[in-house]
Amino acid sequence: MTKLHPAVADKPGVMRTTGWGDYALMDSGNGRKLERYGPYSVVRPEPQCLWAPKLPAEIWEKADAVFDPTDEEDAGRWRFKAQPRDTWPMAWGDVRYKGRFTAFRHLAFFPEQAANWAWLDGKVRAFKGQPRVLNLFGYTGVASLVCAAAGAAVTHVDASKKAIGWARENATLSGLDDRPIRWICEDARRYVQREVRRGNRYDGIILDPPKYGRGPDGEIWKLFENLPELAGLCAELLSDTASFLLLNAYAERISGAALAGLLSDKLADRGGAIEWGELALTQDDGTREIGMSFYARWTS
Repeated sequence: MTKLHPAVADKPGVMRTTGWGDYALMDSGNGRKLERYGPYSVVRPEPQCLWAPKLPAEIWEKADAVFDPTDEEDAGRWRFKAQPRDTWPMAWGDVRYKGRFTAFRHLAFFPEQAANWAWLDGKVRAFKGQPRVLNLFGYTGVASLVCAAAGAAVTHVDASKKAIGWARENATLSGLDDRPIRWICEDARRYVQREVRRGNRYDGIILDPPKYGRGPDGEIWKLFENLPELAGLCAELLSDTASFLLLNAYAERISGAALAGLLSDKLADRGGAIEWGELALTQDDGTREIGMSFYARWTS
């Protein structure tokens, strides 16, 4: 039976993340955003916030931590009102993880991804049987743990030993040490190439690559040069009964339409449907949204 080309949505969507118990976008404006991460209020740069803040200046001034950027992308330094804890517990649903102030302006997870976490949770729970899920560029593992908590057997791949260590800590904190999770510290392309040669297959794949990165053995990753090949290899890894492939990217010159076009090309004989658009954070008062990244997702 000949399979049809995937049906690509004719309009973009917006996957919105609203605040939850351990996170909130409190306010935004003048190129910055004011957020709550567990017990800490945090100010971070966000150039696309072109409007004026709504909350009084004194609330912004009470922030526990402020990130001052330098000219280098994502670089800068934190200023604290008082010395914070090295880590503190946070939660999304049944998953527990540690917040921490990193050198690259984020706090060891990306809150806008909560919209993807909810979608992944639903896809795993709807699968008949235990799906095998591959998470590439998995970082501190929140998406991996969401899938594991929902019943998946997960392979988590990241090139950073430190990130893998943090992900394992999060698994322990979540009480998921006994779940079938494989932790792989390796270059994502090299791992996927080997999996294709081995004939292994997955029922779901999460692909969230950076714009630029290095593997543990000095491998160079460049999004626009290397993503087409990796997406094609991921298409080969999908099982006959695969449920999804989720692709997310943060690069300024990318778009949801471009990601959808890539998936449509690499999944030309798979049928199913492709949705695409952007992830957005919704401010606490519901009046503003900040677009954070772009996505395309194939479902069978």
